[in-house]
Amino acid sequence: MQKVISGDGRVLAVEEWGEPDGTPVLYVCGSPMSRLARYPDPDLFGRLGIRLITYDRPGFGYSTPQPGRRVVDAADDIAAIADTLGLTRFPIFGVSGGGPHALAFTARYPDRVVRVATLAGLAPRDADGLDWTAGMGAGNRASAAEAIRGVEALTAHLGKSASASAPSLLPANDQAILARPEIGEMVRTAFAEAIRPGIAGWVDDTRALFGLPWGFDPSTISRQVRLWHGELDEAVPVGHGRWLAARIPGATLATRADVGHAGHFDATPAMLEWLVRAD
Repeated sequence: MQKVISGDGRVLAVEEWGEPDGTPVLYVCGSPMSRLARYPDPDLFGRLGIRLITYDRPGFGYSTPQPGRRVVDAADDIAAIADTLGLTRFPIFGVSGGGPHALAFTARYPDRVVRVATLAGLAPRDADGLDWTAGMGAGNRASAAEAIRGVEALTAHLGKSASASAPSLLPANDQAILARPEIGEMVRTAFAEAIRPGIAGWVDDTRALFGLPWGFDPSTISRQVRLWHGELDEAVPVGHGRWLAARIPGATLATRADVGHAGHFDATPAMLEWLVRAD
């Protein structure tokens, strides 16, 4: 683990995986996850020549909390990590709740992004024309309602889920993928590390994603963007991916009819290959 200092003096915990001299890819994890979240087969990074860089968002793992943060605030944190690691331009990859944060960096620092990919990513809560909770499972519907009510309500709500295992928080149609030993173990470990210091980071992350405006307009993104979504996703319904694809100039969206949220694990290798491909 490396510690990077943000522009306002907070600690950001960073981890690296794969090939030290490979193509750097900055991976932005889902929620509530940590820097330990990544594709669980390390051979993939070797085959593609990838140096994967992950980090704990504020309040998760070893990163300093940042109460009241918005999604757009992640852009400066990612820039601080890139500066510390000597990265000028690089691909960025966001999964689930990490998707909006990867898009935030792309919107704020377009000259530093080669291309961006998201898997099962959220649309903004204030997305015009989108019924935000349509098709969403009961757990995330409840979190969305409490995020609107405020920090205290959301803290009480998420506190009831903190003792659960990460796989159990996802809908039943994801359980077959999460039951794979290598995926289940990684997800449990990354979740446990995220909430090890408590649930304040989870509360801040959920409020930023489910309750507050992002602080940037996805339609201003000017890099190459690929989006992926499972059509059976009950955690982040496919309508979110379609909304983003319709508003980000030139974005492409791939969907898969027979999988839900955890289907992003199977979509990861092709997306990483696209991110590092030299056209």
